[in-house]
Order: sequence, then structure tokens, then C-alpha cells
Amino acid sequence: MLDRRWVADNVDAVADNCKKRGSSADVVRFSELERSRRSIQAELDGLNHEAGVVSKSIGSSADPAEREARKNQGRRLREDIAKVELRLESAVKDSEEILKAIPNLTHPEAPQGGEDAAVEIRRGRTPVPEFTFTPIDHVEIGRRLELFDFDAGARVAGHGFYFLTNEAVLLELALQKYAVDFLMRKKFTVMTTPDLARDTVLEGTGFMPRGPETQIYSISGSDLSLVATAEITLGGSMQDRIFEVDELPLKICGISHCFRTEAGAHGRATRGLYRVHQFTKIEMFAFTLPEQSEEMHRYLLELECDLFDGLGIPYRVIDTASGDLGGPAYRKYDLEAWMPGRGKAGEWGEVTSTSNCTDYQARRLAIRFRKSGEKGTSFVHTLNGTAIAVSRAIVAILENYQCADGSVTVPDVLVPWVGTKNIAPRRGAQ
Repeated sequence: MLDRRWVADNVDAVADNCKKRGSSADVVRFSELERSRRSIQAELDGLNHEAGVVSKSIGSSADPAEREARKNQGRRLREDIAKVELRLESAVKDSEEILKAIPNLTHPEAPQGGEDAAVEIRRGRTPVPEFTFTPIDHVEIGRRLELFDFDAGARVAGHGFYFLTNEAVLLELALQKYAVDFLMRKKFTVMTTPDLARDTVLEGTGFMPRGPETQIYSISGSDLSLVATAEITLGGSMQDRIFEVDELPLKICGISHCFRTEAGAHGRATRGLYRVHQFTKIEMFAFTLPEQSEEMHRYLLELECDLFDGLGIPYRVIDTASGDLGGPAYRKYDLEAWMPGRGKAGEWGEVTSTSNCTDYQARRLAIRFRKSGEKGTSFVHTLNGTAIAVSRAIVAILENYQCADGSVTVPDVLVPWVGTKNIAPRRGAQ
């Protein structure tokens, strides 16, 4: 979240940013509540001071009648203090709810507007393929090559779940190993993370764990939810941590299952593996000093580009517009892969994103750093980036590497783990 005092002192700037981000957070009401909170706090401080003076005077008074009067005064003050504390608690609770809904500030160079205002920055090394045949989508490819079983997934868990079969399983494992080996060479600490997190951790990283608009699966009767991304668990792993300056930047890679309700999702994007309720993802996460975060953001983007250049997948880099950033992000870049099977002539589809969240998550999670010789602590900056979201990477591979004979060529970098250069139709397959 943002600093509450800064928000109260910069209402117009915060309200303007909320408008750019499409947020309905009532910044004016927050300012009113903050002024009220400060006033009530001053009143409470005064009452506590007076109660302290009265308490000390009781023992120093020799007159029994005066001591009794002071005791009565002390009891009245304690009653008044209890009432004021309730008022303060109410003001804090109401202001906190608004503060949590206020999005991060927006990088001045980020495009302004909704999803359509995003700006293409550049394209990857691999050109969009030119087929001598009409390409088909990954769902049909998977059917012919017996790579998925969506019907079994629906029987077991409902629409949006699936079984990977045969070489698709090997592709999933190969993509994980490819990304992990790459990031280990880049000095990332590799972790597998829990599939569950406390709701306070989800809130700390900017996710809404409960309520009608949530994308999170919650565990009934507990304060736990299934994670939508390892960003949640990696960020939460350092909750309440105070770093020394020489420990930063810290780069972590997390392997996790991701669970998303995809509430409200509809249309062609829900077909097949592109938008599903469960998938495996390798996530990058970084903790940095404030002055390091913009450089780290560019670095995470370059790593994503290197990974997809290595896979030979055509992509473009998108500078995400303000209205499509999501609450915690200060700036976000997406990689959109070319997917020949989408639409009538192919379409771009998001496969990775990387966000600089500045100190927005760190304030919620109380993750700080201290400099030697200086008093106090400051909040770190946090960043996240998708290395490989396996299901979407598989979509991009199958559609871009499909061949006229119905087979799919395996990207060279994955061959050692898949064990074959070509996935061919099985004998007798239709």
C-alpha cells in the first residue's frame, strides 16, 4: 500500500492516479478519515497523559478524601479513554479499507488508458512463421497427437481442468528444467513453494483472497487460500524481514502450481490451455534497494526475452497501459507470443509479465532494509516476473512448431529432456 500520511497530504495526485488506473477508491473519504484519526489520536494522547498524572497523584496525596476523589477521576478517565479508543479503532478500520484499495503510483512513462492503449516496444529474434498450409490451434493439435485429455479433466474437477498426456508431460517437465537451469546460471536461488498461503500474505502482496470479485480459491473454515502465483509465496517468505544493504538485491526463483478461478472469463481465450484453473509456473522475484528497482525491472524483462528467444517463439514486448496494471504494479511489461491457431489469422497472446511494485507490497508485508550508521529502516522494493507459465508456453510451442504432416518439432533447447526432436501422430490416430 502507499504511505498513509503521503496519501492524506497529496489527495489530488492520488485521486488522479486512481482515475488513470480505473480504481474507484474514495481518496477524499480517506483524507477525511485520516484527519479524524489524527484528531482522535491527539484526544486519546491527552486523556492518557491526564490519566497518568492523576494516577501518580493518588499515592502522593495524604488526604483520604482527596485520594478517593482522584480514584473516581481516574475511573472516569479510563471510561473516556475506552470510548475514544473505540472511535479510533473505527476510524482506522474504515481508512485502512480504503487505503488497501488505492493502487500503486504509476510510472510517468507508462502508457495512459485501458488495455488497448498498451504500446509495443519491440519484437523478439524469431520471426512470425509463414506456413505453406493452414495452421490449426493447439487444441486440435493436442487431440491428433493425444497430448491432452480435457474431458477427463472436466469429469474429475470441472471445466478448465485437464490432464496432460504422453509428450505433453515431457514438455511440461522440460520447460521447468530449461527455465530453472537458466535462472540458476543467473544466480537465482531456486525454491519450490507451498500451494497454500495465509490470507494475510495474499493481501500483503496485493491479492484479494475473499469476496465476489476474487480470482482466488479459498479453503473453507480456514485463513488459507490456494496461490494464484509464486509471487505470493516468494513475497510472503520475507515478511517482517529486515535486510542489510549488502544482502540486496536478492533474486529468487519459485516453482509452484497456480490456481485461478478465472471468474468472468469467457470467449475463445478459455479454449484449451490458454486460460485454465490450474497450471505450473516458474516465477522470478527480486527484493532490491529503491534505487535498484528500475534496473532490476529491465533485467527481468531481458531474462524473459532470452528464455523465449531460446525457445524460438515469436513474441512482442508490451508496455502495459495504466488502466491494465493491477493494483501493486508501478510499471509492467508483457511478452505476447504469436499464436497462429488463435483467430482467423493468428493472434498475440500473453505468455509472461514482469512488474516493478516499488514499496507497495513491502509496506504491507513489513519488509525493510537498514543502512549501516543510519537510524531507522526503509522499505525495500519488490519485483516479479514470469519465467515460464507452462500451459501457455506449450500453446505457443505446439502452434508455432506444427508441421504439414501433423507432427510438431520440439525446440532444440528442450530436446535433451523430451527425448525426441519430433512429436508425431501415433499409428492409427485420426
